[in-house]
Amino acid sequence: MIRIGNASGFYGDRFTAWREMLDGGELDVLTGDYLAELTMLILARDRLRDSDLGYAKTFLRQLETCLGTALDRGVRIVTNAGGLNPAGLAAAIEKLANRLGLPARIGYVEGDTIQRPDALSANAYLGAFGIAACLDAGADVVVTGRVTDASLVVGPAVARYGWGRDDLDELAGATVAGHLVECGAQVTGGNFSFFTELPDGGHRPGFPIVEVHSDGSSVVTKHPGTGGAVTVETVTAQLLYEIGGPSYLGPDVVTRLDTVMLHADGPDRVRVSGVRGTPPPPTLKVGVNNLGGFRNSMTFVLCGLHIEAKAALVRGQIEEAVGADGLEFTLARTDHENAADTEAASALLHVHLRDGDKTRAGRAFSAAAVELALASYPGCTLTTVPGDATPYGVFTADAVPQDAVAHVAVLPGGERVPIAPPIRTAPTAQDEPASGGEVAVDGPTRRGALGEVVGARSGDKGGDANLGVWARSDAGYAWLRAWLTVDRLAELLPETAPLTVRRYELSNLRAVNFVIEGLLGAGVAASTRFDPQAKALGELLRARIVDLPADLSTEAP
Repeated sequence: MIRIGNASGFYGDRFTAWREMLDGGELDVLTGDYLAELTMLILARDRLRDSDLGYAKTFLRQLETCLGTALDRGVRIVTNAGGLNPAGLAAAIEKLANRLGLPARIGYVEGDTIQRPDALSANAYLGAFGIAACLDAGADVVVTGRVTDASLVVGPAVARYGWGRDDLDELAGATVAGHLVECGAQVTGGNFSFFTELPDGGHRPGFPIVEVHSDGSSVVTKHPGTGGAVTVETVTAQLLYEIGGPSYLGPDVVTRLDTVMLHADGPDRVRVSGVRGTPPPPTLKVGVNNLGGFRNSMTFVLCGLHIEAKAALVRGQIEEAVGADGLEFTLARTDHENAADTEAASALLHVHLRDGDKTRAGRAFSAAAVELALASYPGCTLTTVPGDATPYGVFTADAVPQDAVAHVAVLPGGERVPIAPPIRTAPTAQDEPASGGEVAVDGPTRRGALGEVVGARSGDKGGDANLGVWARSDAGYAWLRAWLTVDRLAELLPETAPLTVRRYELSNLRAVNFVIEGLLGAGVAASTRFDPQAKALGELLRARIVDLPADLSTEAP
């Protein structure tokens, strides 16, 4: 097997994780994932200020503390921290290695940049074979730009086992392994619905490791003595993160998530097997970031009686002052009846303004809000001070033919090796959503929180959100599958009611997954939603009080 660890799930993850992973036990490869849709926008704005930037600067500081250790122990490093400028980060690493007197061989992968004059950035999601080519050439460190997150694991596995483009089941198995560890500690107990059941209460989960075998199967684990846990449920939770239907599209393979089998393999070990793959699509996903305009926000505190009337008064006054275009009002009813203190008696009115005119969205708006302090509802106060507008980005997804992208591996010696696209591709059939509700569940019920018997994990994909819900037992899944329909979801989460919602069943995981189209508007950077990345959507669902089957166990499996 090849033992691949992960030390970063996003730009800003635990700084010491690289050191912890290298010191914690045996590894062959250590990966770091830094890129998300929002991160690409941040890096694009960095590069506008300085063309030498565009990569995750944090990684360079982390590497300074542990590059020597990695080289001494033969641990190879693979990261997408190159962002929009992998060549720039590779050069910076080489300079760092020279300063430290370390003989590091650096390779990098480029070609993901798509020329779009009307876009701030546009990047295709490349696959794993460029990474493999760099490792085959002896690279100690491989830097990429926008590859799929799972490719950071698939690439080293391809290099170890010599898989080719037609080894679809093996590639699919490694893709699942990569998806499981790409978000760092989320698979070892981080953000876990049942965190109170973890040995350390979820205090400081260790970062994950996958042991990938030559047939594509793997074992998810972590270093001994680290916090959190690796269980079938923690793995299930991460497997449901940011997915759509059973067909998980990638540049090298379409992975069938409905074939994934999870089995406990000892303490803090879960075996992943049975994964099947089909040929990849003829196109690559392209993430496009644009500046959408400018925005500003002010929040009013509404205390005591007549909350709705107070909110209506503010709305009318703000609209009269700056005009109604681009305004958005959200009233959060955080107030409690007959409360004994001001905070418990107060609701919050969030007022957002988005506009292409920085002046209108700036001080003109925030000053208009402040001017109401002595001329509006009784008890008028704000939690925000007047400020200027800030730019926001809009994310959209596009596609280009696989053979239209110049995927290139730049080897440690400087040789540029073109990476050919897959020879065999296939249009991917749209997964058919499942309606649920086919099985009637009879018997006595009790009132309780849905989260007593199910777990959930939610996240963002552009303007859409996904919400995966899993049951803790076969009996629980029989009920969940029949009960949690799209209509039921609309009752429990009313904001989903006017939207298109696709529902998929993954019986192998005892789970259902919902894709909620348009919940996040034009993407995370543009969203004014209280939870702009839908990270808490699953916990909101679990907190709803419903009629639960009286005989359904709330215990861990």
